[in-house]
Formats: sequence, C-alpha cells, structure tokens
Amino acid sequence: MKKIFIMCGILIVLVIGALAVLATMDFNRLGKDNLYVQITADGDEERYVTSNGVVNYTYWYTQTAYDEEGEDVDVKFSAQKNLRHDAYLKLYVKEGNEVSSYDEVQFDELPTKVKDKFRE
Repeated sequence: MKKIFIMCGILIVLVIGALAVLATMDFNRLGKDNLYVQITADGDEERYVTSNGVVNYTYWYTQTAYDEEGEDVDVKFSAQKNLRHDAYLKLYVKEGNEVSSYDEVQFDELPTKVKDKFRE
C-alpha cells in the first residue's frame, strides 16, 4: 500500500511539472532560426471588423532582415500594434522567411556582423 502512495505522489509531481513546462514554453520559438531587423518605418495598416463590431488592426512590415552571418533575407511579418521606430527585433523564422514570433532586443545584443549592417 505504501508503494502505491509513493507511485501516485511521483505521478502527480510529474504531471504538475509537465503542465508547468507546457504553460510556460513558447512553441513558436522552439527550434527556429533567428533573423534581425531594425524598424525604420510604420507598418501597413490592415483594418478589419469582427462579427460583433469590434475593430482590430494588424500592421504589416516588409523589410530586409539579416542572419547571424550578415546575409540578407526579405521577410514579411505582422504585429498587433505599430512598432517603435529604430527598434531592433530578433525574429524567429521557420522555412526560409516565415516569421512565427519576435522579441525586441538592444543593439548590444545583436551579433557583430548584424551590427555592421545596421551601421552602414
């Protein structure tokens, strides 16, 4: 009987741990390549109205991004707000140039070859 309680306790701890990992992990960033871009202009605004009358906006950006070696890649991505000018973004990309997520980073966090591209 004591073994059953121990096994149930271990199982509960494992389930709680697995749920915590699933709740905090962002699968849009897992195993993706990184590209870097500097926001220099406003995005193209796309306005749409939901069935209950709420107006939503999506801002589309088409820009040149750079990989860690400084090679350029054309990307198109969206944001739910107009992004701040001169912000540096780390894009999470899959299959060529399909952006799944992004984070704002500081200039000091950029790879050296990417910094050189943005200084030009």
